Amino acid sequence: MPIKHLFLLRHAKSSWDDPTLADHDRPLAPRGRRAAKVMAEHLGRKGIAPELVVCSPARRTRETLARIEPGLGRNPDVRIDSELYAASAAALLEVLHEVPDEVESVMLIGHNPGIQDLALSLARGGHEIPRLRSKFPTAALVTLELNGTWRELAPGSAELVSFVKPKEVSRGAAAGA
Repeated sequence: MPIKHLFLLRHAKSSWDDPTLADHDRPLAPRGRRAAKVMAEHLGRKGIAPELVVCSPARRTRETLARIEPGLGRNPDVRIDSELYAASAAALLEVLHEVPDEVESVMLIGHNPGIQDLALSLARGGHEIPRLRSKFPTAALVTLELNGTWRELAPGSAELVSFVKPKEVSRGAAAGA
């Protein structure tokens, strides 16, 4: 069975400019729009092209998706899933368990603390764990690899391949990396 790839992306920075908006309806802040663009460029450079993107219905996650899509390289199947809004790590894992086995790569776009908790739960080790435990900033991306089916995905069953923050990507791009 081929190795499966799971990409966990926290939505980019949202705006708090309009205090009358419901949390679900907050748009991206200018900083969030810039960070999503930086991450789209990173996805394109790294050839990250998930077959399936599962996204929370919150405005900020959908706007993040719209801004990273040009970097995804192909047209993935996109599913807006209400289960992802404010979901716990356990609820996110249940969503992943429903992914068909023929899908080899999935990107989940959601919210903290669920995204961070899921990444920490699934990862069986790696030098990035302390950094990931410390902070999972907006628009950050975790890449995990797993052997087996999506239904078999469980705590400690995936290898943490990378943890990338937008600030690091923009510094690296500026340095020519």
